[in-house]
Amino acid sequence: MAVILVMSFIFGALQTIGVGFYAPCMAMVYALGMHPLTAFPIMMTATAMLMAAGGARFVKQNAYDRKVSFSLTIAGVIGVFLAAYVVKSLPLLILRWVVLGVVLYTSGWMFRSASRKEQESKIIVV
Repeated sequence: MAVILVMSFIFGALQTIGVGFYAPCMAMVYALGMHPLTAFPIMMTATAMLMAAGGARFVKQNAYDRKVSFSLTIAGVIGVFLAAYVVKSLPLLILRWVVLGVVLYTSGWMFRSASRKEQESKIIVV
């Protein structure tokens, strides 16, 4: 439980800078040998708490795009129904492969982005 708590804090900090929470959390749950069905409530609760705490400052300062927020809210509601009916009926083996694919895809793009920034910082402007 302590490992999950610490890792959730780390994933939450990373989520506030743009890294997703769901795939790393799902991978952590699998790695710790827990049943995959326990991942969804952990992910949803942690993200709900994080968004309430992390978003309060932006709401106070009115520093967010209302149209984008509304669009993401609508897409999120659709995503929940999709997850409840489609993902729930997927066999766990397929779900594991989907999560693995998401983790590998995201990490690949992050490494690519980091290497580009590193190469750009080595260029000396005269």
